[in-house]
Amino acid sequence: MERESGMRKLYLSKSLFTRGLQCHKSLYLQKFKPDLKDAVTEEAQRRFDIGYDVGSLAQQLFPDGVIVPYEGLSPAEQISMTKSLIEQGTETIYEATFSHNNVFVKADILHRGEEGWEIYEVKSSSGLKDYHYDDAAVQYYVIAGTGLPVAKVFLVHVNTGYVRQGDIDPHQLFTIVDLTEPVRENARIIPGKLERLRTMLQGAEPDIDIGPHCDDHFECDFKGHCWAHIPSPSVFDLTDRGKPDPFELYRQGIVRLEDVPPDSLGWRQKLQVDGVLHRKNRLDADAVRSFLESLSYPLCFMDFETTVMVPVPLYDGTRPYQQVPFQYSVHILPQPGAPLVHHEYLADGATNPQRDFLEGLLAAIPGDACVLVWNQSFESSRLKELADAFPEKGSAINHLIGQIRDLMAPFREKSLYHWQFNGSYSIKAVLPALVPGMSYEQLEISDGGQASAQWLRMVQAKNNAEKEVIREQLLRYCELDTLAMVKILEKMKEMITPG
Repeated sequence: MERESGMRKLYLSKSLFTRGLQCHKSLYLQKFKPDLKDAVTEEAQRRFDIGYDVGSLAQQLFPDGVIVPYEGLSPAEQISMTKSLIEQGTETIYEATFSHNNVFVKADILHRGEEGWEIYEVKSSSGLKDYHYDDAAVQYYVIAGTGLPVAKVFLVHVNTGYVRQGDIDPHQLFTIVDLTEPVRENARIIPGKLERLRTMLQGAEPDIDIGPHCDDHFECDFKGHCWAHIPSPSVFDLTDRGKPDPFELYRQGIVRLEDVPPDSLGWRQKLQVDGVLHRKNRLDADAVRSFLESLSYPLCFMDFETTVMVPVPLYDGTRPYQQVPFQYSVHILPQPGAPLVHHEYLADGATNPQRDFLEGLLAAIPGDACVLVWNQSFESSRLKELADAFPEKGSAINHLIGQIRDLMAPFREKSLYHWQFNGSYSIKAVLPALVPGMSYEQLEISDGGQASAQWLRMVQAKNNAEKEVIREQLLRYCELDTLAMVKILEKMKEMITPG
């Protein structure tokens, strides 16, 4: 991309301004070397789509407004259209567009209130964040700078206490926070910040090293470029409780795992380093045996999949960002050596799946079963939420919770450690290390976040063939979660059996 010539003031948008506040180098690369940017991940795209959906829904706070579109109009035409709408007496404008001091902004909602014009900045977050003040301040600075009298500035975020009943009520779904006074105060220093950013952009690429700022407040999309010099494995791969600050080690010139002073590591990290460098494993046979002896038959292996990152409740009785279970897989081993019995459920999403999910689960699991899961807190939390939603099932649910045992525990406590875990105790790491030939890499869906996203895609799909493909992928993924536990448990028994 061509450098903007001379010392003239460089064009910035709100997003470019806030990027520059996080890291000058990130802004420089965005302006002049955008081809170095990381590919957009599925998770990043999902966050973008969620923000767009929330912004559209927030417009219902002030219905019958007029939108200034991105597509089909140049920035100058968007500004002109906004000016015309204001002059015509339009009360509410969505994506109102302004430019001042060569900074371009689009206000999510601009509304003419009783005291004057009001700016509403909409966020999909569940609360007010520190960086929201900068977002709102630059909006105010630009819009007020054009001469439009701004009476109020508000932040609109999702209210996680809202419980849906019937059609979405935007006035209940959203919380509106008055930021007028702090934003006016912050706006006074915006010109200085802009000047520093523009001065930086006139020079060479900033010599800024990696640091915590790379992920604060958003993960930078130039990390692949800026972190290219970091080897694998490195101090940034150290995991678990008691690990040293990797950036402190990095600032001391310690990057490779083999260069980490042993006295700076806890015993868990020493185990990880010895595993990576020397392929050392660990087996506390007594601890593993004690865990296995605490289990009883029938053995039941259970796993849930749930909705995540959904700010707008999908069903009555649910809240924003609530993890609503839509799928389970259950493998049952009635007694040693008996054939495995498999039960599964996958909601079609047409109605709230909670009741069918719960009733099917309770019917599938024997009342005297010992129930194994991977990460007990997750399944137990979801079951407690179902007990709140269906109090008549509370006794049966609480009994089930009491039967749960965490198969992850021996791995979390490092009673059993394989060097290929690389410090992790995720089932995705444990399975291929202990059971060669089995892994999640063979599946189209390979993690819970992807499963949730694909389920929503299946629910919304119009094409039946597409729905069926996704359905089969989801069933295979969730089934592997419980079959993996079966195979891991078998391997644990082998490892402590003499001979």
